[in-house]
Amino acid sequence: MTLISNIAKNAGKITHYFLTKFTNGGSSLPGKIALSIDKNLLRNLAKNYDVIVITGTNGKTLTTTLTTKVLSKKYNNIITNRTGSNMKQGIVGAFLNAPRTTKDSIAILEVDEGSLKNVVAELQPKVFVHTNIFSDQLDRYGTTDNIYELLIDAAREVPDATIIANGDLPLFNSHNLKNPQKFFGFDTDVESSDQSKENAQCPKCGHTLNYNHFTYANLGDYYCTSCGYKRPALDYKVTEVQELDVTHSTFKLDNDSYTLHNAGIYNIYNALAAYSVGKFFDVPATSIKEAFNENERVFGRQEVIIAYDKKIILNVVKNPVGLDQVLNLIKLEKEPFTLVALLNNRPADGVDLKWLDDTQFESLTELNIKKIITGGIAVDTMTERLVTAGFDRNTIDAAEELPNVIEAIEHAPTTQIHMLATYTAMLEIRKALIDKGHIK
Repeated sequence: MTLISNIAKNAGKITHYFLTKFTNGGSSLPGKIALSIDKNLLRNLAKNYDVIVITGTNGKTLTTTLTTKVLSKKYNNIITNRTGSNMKQGIVGAFLNAPRTTKDSIAILEVDEGSLKNVVAELQPKVFVHTNIFSDQLDRYGTTDNIYELLIDAAREVPDATIIANGDLPLFNSHNLKNPQKFFGFDTDVESSDQSKENAQCPKCGHTLNYNHFTYANLGDYYCTSCGYKRPALDYKVTEVQELDVTHSTFKLDNDSYTLHNAGIYNIYNALAAYSVGKFFDVPATSIKEAFNENERVFGRQEVIIAYDKKIILNVVKNPVGLDQVLNLIKLEKEPFTLVALLNNRPADGVDLKWLDDTQFESLTELNIKKIITGGIAVDTMTERLVTAGFDRNTIDAAEELPNVIEAIEHAPTTQIHMLATYTAMLEIRKALIDKGHIK
């Protein structure tokens, strides 16, 4: 490593130390400072690692966490950006305090789709994991085709890297790439109350796709009667869904039973992606099962927070498909509950709020919801969407400011609370609960 790289690395490490010691931490600032000193630092930091890049619209953070747990069963020296800081400065931060590398060093990195072009040449990944692509922050990305172009442009820069992709997504089989490819998906029907099936078009000819079976959105065993386009052969499969509960799921992967302490079909996909990487790296199935059983909740992703006498289940949401999957999870709730919906539209959330019109809040109207609390800088939009869905305005407490939201939660009529929050709203409510001592 060059002198300037060493100076940059040490500056980042010192920044990380002071942030950790005197604040609640900061995952991107150390990398930002280090890069300001040496713009080529990432290449030097990553050169002794086998890098796994996990990218896509939804599920990156949990897939990264699960993959790290799985590969930790075989490898001792693993680093990851576990806080979800997935742009270049956050990725640099993951390397800053890493131990001295050995021949078995692995970096498992969640990377924002838009940041791939800024890091892939320096990281030189061994594996790309493509989770999915759904309409997300269209003011930033445009169409799903545009997002996919970001993924395949990155893959083309490293043609020897293996792509492990969600085979149930029609786009992911639509380009012939030099990269070796493996696919995962569901090889079974799924019984659910999901109403979010999309009318998907064939990426080759534009004809409406048919499905032998379907999971959600446009995912499933698709085929085109017009041009013959169809789902690729799956290398790693969900062969049975055995139990869906509000706290966990039990399912079979390649006919072997697994339990994940994160609920929902969408999280079974995340587990399947991590399983696929584990099998690619020859991790035994017994070790993968252990990793899934040890998995902790990722903050903001079905995170359980005990505050006052309440049990809050917090889920970050950011686009129609992801939100609808969380709503399907909430529909499994058997107890009366309070619904908290916090909506921000800062750039990190997506400024355009039209996506709320494409969600299925109507599906919650028959549930035993005793109270609804709304908040965030777009509280009026959130409240109106719920009224449009069929909820009585008189049952909605538009708390708006965080102190009012916290007070409303304290006086909620149920002990069970389901909280939905966009990304920055999730960070803000967590900080408020940390400041009050409810999260350590």
